[in-house]
Amino acid sequence: MNKYNVHYSLTTLTTLYLLTLGGCAFVSLTDAGSQVRQTTAAEVVNCKLVGEVSSQTKDKIVFNRNTGNVKEELIVLARNKAAELDADAIVTDGKPYYGAQNFKAYRCKG
Repeated sequence: MNKYNVHYSLTTLTTLYLLTLGGCAFVSLTDAGSQVRQTTAAEVVNCKLVGEVSSQTKDKIVFNRNTGNVKEELIVLARNKAAELDADAIVTDGKPYYGAQNFKAYRCKG
């Protein structure tokens, strides 16, 4: 095996490994979570605070992940957890920090 083939094989294996790891971090919105919306503090003034949820995902898999993807995963995880509290709205409680973020969960519908 020549030097080019070894480099090509290692590059291919590394790429496959990274793609596999990247797939592991994907999260899905549950049916219950789909009933929870992300909103602002101004929109929940007449709602009942039912709890706080925190979500965490990988912000780095060998390399730093796309910030937008990390934020979306954090929101999905928070919506899923808020649904378990019978909440129908979440509001961010601070900025994401190293792949983690806190949210407040509210019930706005009777």
